[in-house]
Amino acid sequence: MAQALHKPADIRSQVSDAEWQVRVDLAAAYRLVDYYGWTDMIFTHLSARVPGPEHHFLINPYGMMFDEVTASDLVKIDLDGNIVLSSGYDVNPAGFCIHSAIHMAREDAKAVMHLHTDDGVAVSAMADGLMPITQTAMVIHDQIAYHEYEGVALDLAERERLVADIADKRLLILRNHGTLATGEGVADCFLMLYTLERACTMQVRALSGGAKLHQPSAKSLATTRQQGESLMVPGSLDALAWPALLRMLDRRCPDYKH
Repeated sequence: MAQALHKPADIRSQVSDAEWQVRVDLAAAYRLVDYYGWTDMIFTHLSARVPGPEHHFLINPYGMMFDEVTASDLVKIDLDGNIVLSSGYDVNPAGFCIHSAIHMAREDAKAVMHLHTDDGVAVSAMADGLMPITQTAMVIHDQIAYHEYEGVALDLAERERLVADIADKRLLILRNHGTLATGEGVADCFLMLYTLERACTMQVRALSGGAKLHQPSAKSLATTRQQGESLMVPGSLDALAWPALLRMLDRRCPDYKH
């Protein structure tokens, strides 16, 4: 017999309006990851910092599929991994290790999203990483850092090296593992993640054809990288795309807001 989903208590009445809005946005991001086919069953994670001085953050309940996650289901934890407000589920230890590291070190990283997509992992295993062979890749190329594979992220000592490797970049390719994006909010973070994942898919398809690749000129590469600095500024393209994405979710699965 299938195990019934735990029904959380009335979380809405226990949190501020600001926290509830972050919960709704983060739940929307989980549903969007599912919509785009980027899930790895229950094994990846998206997080967002709760407004306030406590440095608490929200992360998915370990054991729920992404198309099930609602605003009330998200688990609030502190930087030591203690559950501050439970929805009845535990959290993924690897998720805590990766996300707590970046939330601790980067005040601007109010949202952190990590995936194990087929194409993202494929690019993470390529010696050249993400190559600037498409417009999509060129726009974000200067924002990508790399972190060497150390095993499943269960050793909290790895956090120091994760932080050192990402430094002030907004994107991280974890070698032989997957992709990661940061953002000043959920919308900004999701747009960065979307762009990175699209660039990885384009690269995998371009390489799979076996044809000789056309390399952009150094001038066009420099121009597109410069354009990316303004295009990907938080509150720019994400402010246009996010409301449209929410409208789509409202049509398809409005329960994410519960």
